[in-house]
Amino acid sequence: MKISYNWLKDYIDIDHLSIEQLSELLTNCGLEVEGYETTESIKGGLKGLVIGEVVAKEKHPDADRLSVTKVKINENEPLLTIVCGAPNVAEGQKVVVAPVGCT
Repeated sequence: MKISYNWLKDYIDIDHLSIEQLSELLTNCGLEVEGYETTESIKGGLKGLVIGEVVAKEKHPDADRLSVTKVKINENEPLLTIVCGAPNVAEGQKVVVAPVGCT
């Protein structure tokens, strides 16, 4: 039988345990764990992505359907200038940002 780790977390406080520790505990309780597998809902995962806030938006000077936005991702870093094609982007929105170097 396969049981989701996230489903178990809904019922048991296991945040302090690694998968290996949880597997050992379940096996010691008589629930043999033959193995575990990790799946990603988004291929490659979400490493490097951050949440930012759009603080300014202007029309792109050379394109009708693009906007030039200023996005704050961190208080300690300068604002990022991001060209955006989303027609619904607005000041004050929280957005997902893939900074330079993100994989």
